[in-house]
Amino acid sequence: MHKRILATFALAVLSWPLPAQEKPLDQLVSPPETDLPFGEDAFPNGPGVEAINNNCLACHSVDHVMNQPSLSKEHWEEVVQKMVRSYKAPIGPEDQKQIVDYLASMKGVK
Repeated sequence: MHKRILATFALAVLSWPLPAQEKPLDQLVSPPETDLPFGEDAFPNGPGVEAINNNCLACHSVDHVMNQPSLSKEHWEEVVQKMVRSYKAPIGPEDQKQIVDYLASMKGVK
């Protein structure tokens, strides 16, 4: 008998509306108004700019790439290879070379 009373009480408690359930969902959730800081739409001109614009902007912003530390050409080759091997970036060998050349000229160790 106690189990029956307990089960009835549990069903009654579970059926009580929660405060958040009193309004329709579209009234509970409203998108925040936010102004996001958008950077440049394309990389600055340089050798290989088309390759980096066509391949890297799918995942990275210009600001993200251009704010990386300056690296040697060999290090940029490793970074681009990591994108291809580890993250499966669909970048062909010729574009990889142009991207490395671009990064080495724009963000290379001077």
